[in-house]
Amino acid sequence: MAAFSGYLCALIGVCSDLCARLLGSVCVRRGYHLWLAALVSLTPLLQGLSNPQSIFSNSNNFFNVKFVHCSCGWTFLLLSGFVLLVTLVPTGRPFLSLLHLTRLGIGTALCQGVPYLFQLLEDLTGSCQQPLPPGTLLHHRLEDRYSCQIEGYQWQGYHISPKTFSLTLCSLSMAEELAVFVRYLRRGYTADTSLRLVFLLNASLLGLYNLLLICIALYAPSYTQNVVGAATGTFCWYVTYRGWYRTYYSPGPPGYGMFPRKVIGPHKLE
Repeated sequence: MAAFSGYLCALIGVCSDLCARLLGSVCVRRGYHLWLAALVSLTPLLQGLSNPQSIFSNSNNFFNVKFVHCSCGWTFLLLSGFVLLVTLVPTGRPFLSLLHLTRLGIGTALCQGVPYLFQLLEDLTGSCQQPLPPGTLLHHRLEDRYSCQIEGYQWQGYHISPKTFSLTLCSLSMAEELAVFVRYLRRGYTADTSLRLVFLLNASLLGLYNLLLICIALYAPSYTQNVVGAATGTFCWYVTYRGWYRTYYSPGPPGYGMFPRKVIGPHKLE
């Protein structure tokens, strides 16, 4: 049993090192948003190869219900554990950890709040319609979504996919936060099996998000809905992680306050 535990810990260590190097590489940090854009925009070209009987062709499949609809919650839950460990262990400063957790709270608020703006846009641009074989019959008296749906009709407006928005924003945020781990390891900070396991869980969730983005782009009926949703998620990530978080009046970027610069002198660290 002890030998098995040793092999398992060694395997976790090797896998976490490889994932940390990948997520912390220059290519991933500079081009991951382009990779997601390619997934959403180019995957629909492969619709001819998709299987209509696949589990992903059903919008109510297990992964959509358990992960896509709750992607904001899963991301905050796993990332908060990782961020708390990598900030509190080397620095011993609870306030700094709280500052980094604030960044995750902002991301979760965006992830939950922006889809309500999508719904508001659909309400403002929509109209109540009843599909008929020769065409559509408009009901001008029903001017809001609730009244329209109560009568059994359909409300049709400009719809932006909240799924691709949430998955894109969560994926980009996770990639930014997890990229810190390679610097953490290079500094020689304590990285026990529990921390490495939490990191691997986050990396696995990130990989799952990429797979779900491919499936949504492949089986979703509207191309523009997915592209606009992904573009909005990328915009929110860029404004926060590449813009606001690099300013003074912000929670700071990932890794802020964790890696003091080395100096030559009687003290090793500033």
